[in-house]
Formats: sequence, structure tokens, C-alpha cells
Amino acid sequence: MRSAPPAPRVIAVVGPTAAGKSDLGVHLAQRLGGEVVNADSMQLYRGMDIGTAKLTPAEREGVPHHLLDIWDVTEAASVAEYQKLARAEIDRLLGEGRWPILVGGSGLYVRGAVDHLEFPGTDPAVRARLEEELEERGPGVLHARLAAADPDAAHAILPGNGRRIVRALEVIEITGKPFTANLPSHESVYDTVQIGVDVARPELDLRIATRVDRMWEAGLVEEVRTLEAQGLREGRTASRALGYQQVLGALAGECTEDEARAETVRATKRFARRQDSWFRRDPRVHWLSGAVADRGELPGSAMALVERAVTA
Repeated sequence: MRSAPPAPRVIAVVGPTAAGKSDLGVHLAQRLGGEVVNADSMQLYRGMDIGTAKLTPAEREGVPHHLLDIWDVTEAASVAEYQKLARAEIDRLLGEGRWPILVGGSGLYVRGAVDHLEFPGTDPAVRARLEEELEERGPGVLHARLAAADPDAAHAILPGNGRRIVRALEVIEITGKPFTANLPSHESVYDTVQIGVDVARPELDLRIATRVDRMWEAGLVEEVRTLEAQGLREGRTASRALGYQQVLGALAGECTEDEARAETVRATKRFARRQDSWFRRDPRVHWLSGAVADRGELPGSAMALVERAVTA
């Protein structure tokens, strides 16, 4: 007599960019009767398709994907807003007896979706002062200040991401604590299995370079040009996205297109290392090899992990 299938739980597929998370998410959703919930902060933006490696409708293979294309490029990203939207989707899917498959490499967004995480309030005066300083002095100066006040936060936030640097400094000033001290212990709201896709750095670097080349061939420059007409350059979050920031620079005459492409590769490699470091600090993540040599075994290994009822 066959045992009853396990009750649906949240599956979080995490890891660095270009590791193969999206394809694994589709596979798990198909096998489990689930749906994908996006946890990539830049795939939340409408029109940012090529540069974020957003799966095409055909690549989704009929699996419903949620929280894609919900914000205009002029809107500033909000983890608190994302948390509300993600939990609404997760609760709905669980209520329908379906498996929510959370897929993405934005660490704070993943934690916002599944963990006991409350976001400190804001202080308009503090925020305005920091934003004015950002405008006058640039993100590098503020990032150095953040590194002195909270090295862990500075390591997790890209030096050019002025909006997130400002937010971290604002929280430090409001609470009197390091920004990362406001992150709770690793305690989930949901019964969750976290699967990390692990690819060795040399192979991952090669994948990133290949992906960037394909993005250029697929028309990233034209995509950015179209979005620029829709206000991309004024978008505090979207304009800083990898690839988009570099192409905007080329369109403004600040560098050549070839230089923009090379810088996109370099910046993406740096970002992948930060992503990997972030998820490695979470003891609940179960790492599975996503190397080319093991790619055929990855889906089976992930299913075995889920079926063993390992929880985070």
C-alpha cells in the first residue's frame, strides 16, 4: 500500500546567479504540483527581462510564476512590500494544497518571505539627510561608513547600491544597532526546505561570462534603451541593476559598449560571491551540486531531499 503524499511545504531554491536555480524551480514545481514564487528583486520589474535572465513563458513549461513584472522601473524596491506579497502567494498556494517553490538569489527577500523578519520604521529627516549626502558625495563614501559601522552589512551590499546603503545607515541611526543585528535568528514562519545550488567558482565565472554575452546578443542594449524612455534612469533601484547600470553608462557616453559588457561580467562575478557568502551563513541551506557534471542528478537529489522531509 502506497503512503499518502507529503503535505505541501515551502521549498526555497537559493544560491548565486547563473547557478541554475530557475530551471530547478520549474522541475520541482512540475514534480510536486507546485507553482514558482519569484525571489529575485530585479525580476519584480516590468520590462527587465533579458538582463535579469527572466525565464520566457516557453521556459516556464506551463508552471505558473508569481511576483514577476509587478513594479514599474521608476519604483523603489521595498523588501517590506515584497514580504506582504510573497506571503500572500505562499499562503494562497498552501491553502490550495499546492507547493510554493520560492526561487531567487536575493537573500534578504528570501528571508523576508519565509522568516520571522520585521523591518524597522523610517525617519524622513534621517533618510532625507542621507540621500542628500548620497547625491553630493556618491555611494562610495557612505559604503565606507557602513563598513566601519557594520562590516557584515557592507559585505552584503554592493558599494554602488546607494539606496540600500542609505537604508542600512538609516536603520543603524534609528535603532542604535548594526543593520544586521536587526535580522532575527534563523527561524522560519513556514515549514521550509531550503536547497542551495552549488557551483564551483571557476565554472560559475565561466557561466556568468557566457550569460552576459548571450544577454548582449539577445538585445540587452535595446531593452535598456526602451526602459530608459520609460524612466529607468530615474529609478533608484532598477537603474542600479547589474547590466542595466553599465548599459545606461554606455548610452550616456561614459564608456564604450564593450567596456560596459566587460564591467557587467566583473560586477556580476563580485555579486555572485556576495550571494554565495550570504547563503553560506544560513545553516538551514542544504547544498547540492549544480556543476555541469552533476546537472543531470540535481533534480533527483533535490526531490530526494524534499521527500526525506528535511526542514529548515
